[in-house]
Amino acid sequence: MSLSPNQVEETELLRAYHERGDTSARDKLVEANLPLARAIARRYAGRGELLDDLVQVASIGLIKAIDRFDLERGVFFRTYAVPTIVGEIKRHFRDRAWAVHVPRRLKELNQMLSSLIQDMSAQLERSPTIAELAEAAGVEEEEVVEALESSRAYTAESLTAPAEEGSELDRMQTLGVVEEAFERTEDQQLLAVGIQALGPRERKIIQLRFYEGLTQTQIANELGISQMHVSRLIRRALETMRDELERGGIDAEER
Repeated sequence: MSLSPNQVEETELLRAYHERGDTSARDKLVEANLPLARAIARRYAGRGELLDDLVQVASIGLIKAIDRFDLERGVFFRTYAVPTIVGEIKRHFRDRAWAVHVPRRLKELNQMLSSLIQDMSAQLERSPTIAELAEAAGVEEEEVVEALESSRAYTAESLTAPAEEGSELDRMQTLGVVEEAFERTEDQQLLAVGIQALGPRERKIIQLRFYEGLTQTQIANELGISQMHVSRLIRRALETMRDELERGGIDAEER
């Protein structure tokens, strides 16, 4: 096997480090192969991790490759170093680069699905379906969906970032809407307090007028009294309720 001058020098440095413990030879190997580590790290940029952090991880992979390299295997150092560096970066993404905790089972399935989607898209000349992915991966369709959804956990987007490009609203302002039921609940609680202050007949009239929607004439016919009397009773009942609610508010402030 013919070696280039660089490969000869690399082999000599590896031998000096592994056989004689020359750490300076190790340092030279690291320095000479850092461009390779950076190039590999750039392939994985844009996945939610800073490039500088990925370069650090790739450099760790490079050092591991130097430390673990077997001179007797008869392969070029870079042939061994590249998969070692790639493996270190993938391990980093799998174990530490997720913004939201995701079970390792889903992380590994997600990686498998990424490869399957790429291969099957080329074979089928279209994107594979969930059912096709599930069959190829040997898992249930629900697991495929769950794993694909988990890929969104790589990065967490800021709640203060614009909801849409050019929008003045941030995501926090668009997360929810005013729940009308809360106001209705409060109103019902207040009405219950006011109604408790009424007598039985006034309470009945309020129920017929405002809950069942009867007119004053219909209420008068049902109760056997005049419409004018119904009108006076409604007005008096509403005044009583208002006084009770106002008194309750004052009492609450005093407490």
